[in-house]
Amino acid sequence: MQIGFVGLGKMGGNMVERLLRDKHRIVAYNRTTDKIQEAVSKGATGSNSLKDLAGKLQERKAVWLMVPSGAPVDQNINDLVPLLSKGDIIVDGGNSYYKDTVRRHDELLAKGIHFIDCGTSGGIWGLKVGYCLMIGGEKEAYQSLEPVFKTLAPPDGYLYCGASGAGHLVKMIHNGIEYGMMQAYAEGFDILRASPFELDLQKVSHLWNQGSVVRSWLLELAELAFEKDPKLEKLQPYVADSGEGRWTVFEAIEREVPAPVITIALQSRFASRDRNSFAHRLLAALRNEFGGHAVKAKS
Repeated sequence: MQIGFVGLGKMGGNMVERLLRDKHRIVAYNRTTDKIQEAVSKGATGSNSLKDLAGKLQERKAVWLMVPSGAPVDQNINDLVPLLSKGDIIVDGGNSYYKDTVRRHDELLAKGIHFIDCGTSGGIWGLKVGYCLMIGGEKEAYQSLEPVFKTLAPPDGYLYCGASGAGHLVKMIHNGIEYGMMQAYAEGFDILRASPFELDLQKVSHLWNQGSVVRSWLLELAELAFEKDPKLEKLQPYVADSGEGRWTVFEAIEREVPAPVITIALQSRFASRDRNSFAHRLLAALRNEFGGHAVKAKS
């Protein structure tokens, strides 16, 4: 099917390529022209503005936003609304706060435009293995885009979670859990590093993925990180937080649900900005391995 795609960064560009491989017709737009030309070279139709993008889409128009959360989402929606008609669809595939999603949905519904929230996990590896998609919004609009979801995801890798905001809520909690898992690995390897034994942490991470209870994709990424830099000496122990962990903690407080592990993992990221810790260097390395997130190299 045909879909417009706005935002061709680390994930967006790979998502477009995966869709093109399955013969979907993509009209692509990005603020920088080099990313547009890259998408065109792979089979997409380029556009030089949102107006140009909308003009190249056939009825019923669907536009997927893969832009940073917050003001960029609102700005793109505001610019798209005059270019769309009743029944058209906007998809937010980024990490938006689910309460913002519900607000946007209600505002667009009043104009007759459908709004789908699609929490997207998979990072820079999604092109190869597919993206895990957590989807909310009107079910009819979701069903009309199901061929796109099916292409982007691995088998059983997408789910209609419910009404508007449900997809982004599920993705938010997913990222909160991710914080806790990464923190546990980081602390465990930090203890191993401090032990009296000369342990090869790459081999330990590989070993643990061979049938142990703690095996996971994150542990595979730890192995890759140790292979590149066994003592993680090239990284500063600065660990950013993208917002989803904070929102998860806010939600836990609002719902009066105890979430000490996720909360402490978030606080640990704040602490990483003030001390030189091996555990925080591993956290930084893991974020870089799975999502291509920026790290701070030692000078």
